[in-house]
Amino acid sequence: MTTAHALPNTAPSIPTPPLKAGEEALLWLETDLDEHLHFARRYVVLSTERILASPQGSEDWRSWPLQPGLQLQVSDHAGVGILELLDTQQRLDHWRYTLGQNLAALRLLKEFDRQQTQRTGQLLSEPESAVCPTCKATLEPDEEECPVCSAENHTPPSTWTLLRLWRFARPYQGRLLGGFLLMLASTAATLVPPYMTMPLMDEILIPFQDGREIDPQRVALYLSGLLGAALLAWALGWAKTYILALVSERISADLRTTTYEHLLKLSLEYFGGKRTGDLIARIGSESDRISVFLSLHALDFITDVLMIAMTSVILFSINPWLALVTLLPLPFIAWMIHVVRDRLRTGFEKIDRVWGEVTNVLADTIPGIRVVKAFAQEARETKRFREANQHNLQINDRLNKTWSLFSPTVSMLTEVGLLVVWAFGIWQVSHHAITVGTLTAFLAYIGRFYGRLDSMSRIVSVTQKAAAGAKRIFDILDHVSSVPEPTQPEHLAQVEGAISVRDVGFRYGNRAVLRGVSLDIQPGEMIGLVGHSGSGKSTLVNLICRFYDVTEGSIRVDGIDIRSLPVAEFRKHIGLVLQEPFLFFGTIADNIAYGKPDATRAEIIAAARAAHAHEFILRLPHGYDSLVGERGQGLSGGERQRISIARALLINPRILILDEATSSVDTETEKEIQRALDNLVQGRTTLAIAHRLSTLRKADRLVVMDRGKIVEIGNHEELMARQGHYHRLYQAQARNEAQAAEAAGVSHE
Repeated sequence: MTTAHALPNTAPSIPTPPLKAGEEALLWLETDLDEHLHFARRYVVLSTERILASPQGSEDWRSWPLQPGLQLQVSDHAGVGILELLDTQQRLDHWRYTLGQNLAALRLLKEFDRQQTQRTGQLLSEPESAVCPTCKATLEPDEEECPVCSAENHTPPSTWTLLRLWRFARPYQGRLLGGFLLMLASTAATLVPPYMTMPLMDEILIPFQDGREIDPQRVALYLSGLLGAALLAWALGWAKTYILALVSERISADLRTTTYEHLLKLSLEYFGGKRTGDLIARIGSESDRISVFLSLHALDFITDVLMIAMTSVILFSINPWLALVTLLPLPFIAWMIHVVRDRLRTGFEKIDRVWGEVTNVLADTIPGIRVVKAFAQEARETKRFREANQHNLQINDRLNKTWSLFSPTVSMLTEVGLLVVWAFGIWQVSHHAITVGTLTAFLAYIGRFYGRLDSMSRIVSVTQKAAAGAKRIFDILDHVSSVPEPTQPEHLAQVEGAISVRDVGFRYGNRAVLRGVSLDIQPGEMIGLVGHSGSGKSTLVNLICRFYDVTEGSIRVDGIDIRSLPVAEFRKHIGLVLQEPFLFFGTIADNIAYGKPDATRAEIIAAARAAHAHEFILRLPHGYDSLVGERGQGLSGGERQRISIARALLINPRILILDEATSSVDTETEKEIQRALDNLVQGRTTLAIAHRLSTLRKADRLVVMDRGKIVEIGNHEELMARQGHYHRLYQAQARNEAQAAEAAGVSHE
């Protein structure tokens, strides 16, 4: 993290400031931009007595004594930070820097205020306090984002997380109970055959060796019992497996659906900090892993527990001493499971996160394959994927070292336990404490007991995988949208389109993007938003659409605060045409009707005609049923934009947002799109952001923004006459267009 630095030890390479006797340098800041935004090193030093600065290209230091009225201010605009030194009458000096130095500037400001406070007893330039719009936590001045909301929860997943899946299992509790009873009966049926071996050994085989004849009827009875038990266990096992598998698939399907629905309800703020591949992996592979766990491994685990419990009861009922010997390895195995589980629980979450890195590379590269090929970066993307895949391999190798030792050790302990039972059993047979049939039955039960114990130990791995997956899914489900639904919603019976923006402020973390913005828009009025990049135009539009909620002030539509309106109901009245229109894979008709899926073909064609898209659509091989590629790659930029306009026209919105709708097309296409926009804006309240100021001449009013504030309002002629911000913007753009035209003419010649 970049910080302001103490002198002199931490900054031996900077020019030594001329300090007076007894004066001590406290902090320094390296600024890295000059007046023309070129890279240049300058230094601002705060001492116990003065502010000192080294001018570019000069060895002479300027200084200003710390005194009442002297102020430092920090601001940023379009990615450039500005540190200003002012007194009560004028700006004394200023320094520019990239935002990588912003935290250092804030620390310098904080220390400056502390020094001034010691001198004057009051804080002169305290940075504005900030509150996270999501969780309402107070942010420190050097915090760019909320540590509560932005930090991913990386606490190790607990096995108890799986119990939270009960909310999805509750609708199927009747089937679950039936499956559990079938499991109980099936497990009991599988324990019958070993018990039948005792009379077969003691009453049939051993007497036969002593010279007695075998009773065929008794043998047939015992064998029939064995066959019946096997058939009953098979039938019960099939029924319980089928029922519980159906339930587990439905639980996982509900989990996927609920997670996806919740994800769509989250604000854009959440998606801004997440990778697409990671979210896809969570909903896809993580829910699939949970499904496999519920349908297979959880079933096996419960069966193992029941088998061990029932077997233990039978063993103690036959011979308590032999049963105790049988259970000797159990404490060691339980201890090993506890130790290994703690390592596995963190390991599997690391694997999930690393696998998310692999998926992120795919999610970046495949949609952007045209850019990859255009810049011949196949080797670079292959390297990215190889590195992510290698990282995934290393994490898996580390975990496999632990797992590969654990599983054979459990198997060895069960084998040792079996040998101990053999030894103790033979000793008891030799002392006539038990019969050979009893020992045989014991060994049969022990084989099942240790087999299930070994199976349970192996389930530890898949259980921790499922717990890690469940935690990552619940991380999504537990996230609360920063654009919440109102607790007592109001409804707009009919939207007129009057918009009132009152003292609106908005922050990204501690960065103020809008400050004190107020604007009244009449129904049907067209407003043009202009200003430099980063002035807050798109942010204001996003707030009106309620993609984010205001930090301060309010936005009202027809006199009602938009935070009091249901989000989906409010947005149905807004049409949005973006600079880069997004089309879904499907037909052109489906894309036009996206906002109104039940639209008739006649309505779709009417919207396309109004958007000047009907002609080029008919030239396509299948007309309105022609498939567009992924994100509309089969169409030109102008064609995609006109389909986007048709999509907005079809829903007939009362409020229309045009965000740089013609900035990325050629002049001829712009004229075609402009004619479509003329049809679109009629009778609607319209807010238009345009790169070319000439396209906003039809606007009723132009709103000029700068550094998050509205600085001018008026029509084109009024603003040009004032010769203010708008005049400078217009003149600068006119010069650029003239230079571009001149360069194009020279090139043509």
